[in-house]
Amino acid sequence: MSTGLVAAMTGVRQPFEIQEQPVPEPRAGAIVVKVRLANVCGSDLHLWRGHYKPADGGSWNLRSVGHEMCGAVHALGEGVTHDAAGQPLRVGDRIVYTYYCPCGQCRACLRHRSPRCPHGMRHRHPPTVWPHFNAAYGQYYYLHPGQKCFRVPDNVSDDLAAPANCALAQVIDGLAESNASFGDTVVIQGAGGLGVLAAAVAKERGVGQVIVVDGVDSRLDLARQFGADEVIDMKSFATPAERVRRVKQLTGGWGANVVLEVAGVPAAVPEGLAMLGVGGIYAEIGNICEGEPCSIDPSLLVLNAIRVLGLMWYRPESLHQAMGFLARHQGKYPFAKLIAHRYPLRAINEAYAEQDAGRIQRA
Repeated sequence: MSTGLVAAMTGVRQPFEIQEQPVPEPRAGAIVVKVRLANVCGSDLHLWRGHYKPADGGSWNLRSVGHEMCGAVHALGEGVTHDAAGQPLRVGDRIVYTYYCPCGQCRACLRHRSPRCPHGMRHRHPPTVWPHFNAAYGQYYYLHPGQKCFRVPDNVSDDLAAPANCALAQVIDGLAESNASFGDTVVIQGAGGLGVLAAAVAKERGVGQVIVVDGVDSRLDLARQFGADEVIDMKSFATPAERVRRVKQLTGGWGANVVLEVAGVPAAVPEGLAMLGVGGIYAEIGNICEGEPCSIDPSLLVLNAIRVLGLMWYRPESLHQAMGFLARHQGKYPFAKLIAHRYPLRAINEAYAEQDAGRIQRA
C-alpha cells in the first residue's frame, strides 16, 4: 500500500506534526486527489493562532487543516465519470473542489438559502483516522460523495487555481449575492487577497465604480492593478468619519450600493454600514474570529433600508465560475503577484512562522 505525508496541528501556535499515512482507496462516488498546491489562507492563520474553535466544540489538536488547494485525480471511485459541470474525468486530470461537504439533510441545507451547513466539516478528523487525508496540507485529499469538483482549464496554472478555492470563489459568490451590477458603486474594505480579487470581479460584472480601502501602499497599488477606480488610503483618511465622507464625495453624496467587508476587522463593520446609500447591501465575509464584537446603530439599518448578508463558504457554481474567470482574464490582471513564496510540505512550520511574523510580502 502506498503512503503519503500529511501535516496535523498539535495545538495553538504549536508546530505541525508531519505524519505518514496510507493512501486510501476511494469508495463509490468518491475521488482520491493528489494535491499539487495548497495555500496558507488568512483564516488558516487565524485558526492556528487560536482565534476560533471547531464547530463540534473540540480542539484542533492533531487535526488536519488547510482548505485552499488544487490537485489532480489520483483514483476515481465507482460511478464517478464526470465533474460537477458534466465534463469527463480521468486519472491525471487537474481539478479544483469544494473543501466542505454539506450534509443535505439539516434545516440549513433543506432551505437552500446558503451553502453553510453546520455539519459541512464533519470529515475533518485527525490523520490517524481513515481516510487520513481530509484537508489541504497533505500530499493527497479524499473527496467525499457530495463534494463538488471541476476540471481546471488547460491555460490556468496551479498558482491561479489553488487560491480560487476559497478566495476568488468567495468574492464571486459575495458579489453575486449582493447583486452588484452595472452602474453600481462597490466599496471593498481591505486589499488582501480577497479584496484585490473582488475589485477585478466587480469590474467584470460591470460595476461603475470600485473603491478599495486599505492602509498599506503595496496593497493599494495592487488594488489599482486589479481594477480599482479609487483607493482610500487609511494613512491619509485617518478616521472612520473621514473615510465615510470620502465615499460620499466619490458618489455625489449618496453612498455606495454595496460594501464588501474582507478586512476581518470588527471596527470596519459600523464604518462600512455608514458608507452605504439608501437601499444598500453590506456583505460581511471577513470577520470570522469569535468574541470580537463591535457597536452599531441599528436605526441606520432601518432608516436606510440596509440589508446585511453574512457569507460563509460559497456555492459550488461560484468555484466553476472562478475557473472560467481565470481562463478568460489571466492576461488582464496580475494574478501571479498574489503568490508570495513557495514551501515544500515539510517546511510548513517555516511557512506559518514567516506568515505569522509578517515577513512574507507579495511581489
